[in-house]
Amino acid sequence: MQLAKRDHQSAETTDELRALNARFIHNFITNDVASHDAILHPAFISIWPTGQRWDRATYLKYWATAFDPKLIPYWDVRDELITVIGDVALVRSTNKAIRRRDGKDVTGMTMYTDTYLFENGAWKCIQAQIQAVAPEFYPADDTIVSVYIDGKLQPRAA
Repeated sequence: MQLAKRDHQSAETTDELRALNARFIHNFITNDVASHDAILHPAFISIWPTGQRWDRATYLKYWATAFDPKLIPYWDVRDELITVIGDVALVRSTNKAIRRRDGKDVTGMTMYTDTYLFENGAWKCIQAQIQAVAPEFYPADDTIVSVYIDGKLQPRAA
């Protein structure tokens, strides 16, 4: 018996990856290490804007306390772009954040690319890479996918 090959170009696959992207961000905002660990590939690596590379264990340790809504009162996801090539998917988005530093609110954006591998019937993130975005390249507000205020996901406008 031959198994049917999954169509990675389908709307179902895109929706699945979009949901994984939302889960990835929600895990960050809620410091949910267990949920995040479940979507990471065993060979996962993170690459920071400095070029520093973190293995999975170091990354998950950071994940446990990385988001503090008192220090990051606003976070959004925007400009989501998903590309599937065979059993590899690139999930890219930009995050806008307002961070409290030294009593002042500082706004900035970072862009990330999460690379997923479809293996053993599931998409697993094998690499997350993040970089700063220069203000002249900030994506517009009309590309916002989700918004968190004080660590709480905001309802989408109808």
